Amino acid sequence: MIFYEIGSSDLELSSEDLKKGLFEALEKLGKKNKVLAIPPDYTRLPSRAGELTEFSWQYYGDKLTDVLPALGTHSPMTDNQIAHMFGTLPKTLIREHDWRNDVVTLGEVPAAFVKEVSEGAVDFSWPAQVNKLLRDGNFDLILSIGQVVPHEVVGMANYNKNIFVGTGGSEGINKSHFIGAAYGMERMMGHADTPVRRVFNYASEHFSQHLPIIYVQTVVGLDKSDGKVKCRGLYIGDDFEVFDKAAKLALQVNFEMLDRPLKKVVVFLDPTEFKSTWLGNKSIYRTRMAIENDGELIAIAPALVEFGEDKEIDRLIRKYGYFGTPATLKAVSENEELRKNLGAAAHLIHGSTEGRFSVTYCPGKGKENLTQQEIENVGFNYADIDEVTSKYNPDKLKDGFNIMPDGEEIFYISNPALGLWAYKERFKY
Repeated sequence: MIFYEIGSSDLELSSEDLKKGLFEALEKLGKKNKVLAIPPDYTRLPSRAGELTEFSWQYYGDKLTDVLPALGTHSPMTDNQIAHMFGTLPKTLIREHDWRNDVVTLGEVPAAFVKEVSEGAVDFSWPAQVNKLLRDGNFDLILSIGQVVPHEVVGMANYNKNIFVGTGGSEGINKSHFIGAAYGMERMMGHADTPVRRVFNYASEHFSQHLPIIYVQTVVGLDKSDGKVKCRGLYIGDDFEVFDKAAKLALQVNFEMLDRPLKKVVVFLDPTEFKSTWLGNKSIYRTRMAIENDGELIAIAPALVEFGEDKEIDRLIRKYGYFGTPATLKAVSENEELRKNLGAAAHLIHGSTEGRFSVTYCPGKGKENLTQQEIENVGFNYADIDEVTSKYNPDKLKDGFNIMPDGEEIFYISNPALGLWAYKERFKY
């Protein structure tokens, strides 16, 4: 059922608009005595989910007893991040999700179903895992808050991914990531109906109907006319229909179809959001269908200090590197540590260009930043950030095509997490 919907590619929703829409939807739900909010973490700062979480608290007061950021495998939020994202929301409401220890399994999606929807790419069952707080907290409302945007693992982010991955466990996260990687991320990105989504939907229909989940979903995109990030839609409901409507708008807002492939792409990775290649590789995921063979991607990453936000995943990335699907699948077959961390294996596949184009990372020069040797060891190129930014200054570039003083044409992206780019021959609707 849809409780509220508004959205179009030329709409701009203010904070007051979001508050009004949310309150209208919550009013329809009736009185609630104990509420849990599940927003994304700081890596989804532009989603407007922080404001919506704060508004939820303003509406429910002390009836909103817990806020569980959907960390997935990400690092816990810092006090500064919590204050910046959630405003006046009391920090005492925040709960940390531990994806290795805090989970329960609601049910198991059969291997035969997973094999069928993945077209034989994998042959294993999938556990529907969530943070135990969802099952044991006796909530009469769970607000899943977040942004619908093209995504490399599931096609379009949010909806039940926010639950089964954002508050999920190691086995569920690892296997869901691997399903998508084995099936092929380029076959899924920008699509609402994908093998991974069908697995999540099976779990929703069979194992979590007893959980009182309402999805509060935004569509947010960059307005090229003024370079500002704007909220284009708000969709609130409890089923796939409300997600599908948001996904259709997100394809209009966040996807750019190009007439020709790009020779050189320069991406800026905001230091407040991107500290790892686990996140920074969105620069690869979201542009891989736009870059021509033998093209180049340059990622300017001043805050790059690690590969994985989880220490074990960081170690595995350093050990096995981004050397393509065949090499990764071979490593999975030969090494139990990768078989136990299929999410890391999937990430290695996602982060490889399969030799089709080159990736150059430009980290900052602080003592904590990744070094040239560390970057080259995992299969990327390295370049000096000062030299690169003297030529490609993010402060002077505009999103999209830029002609440099020497006549070189580049395509600039100020935030890869907000979009998906492809040229016509590589993207199929």
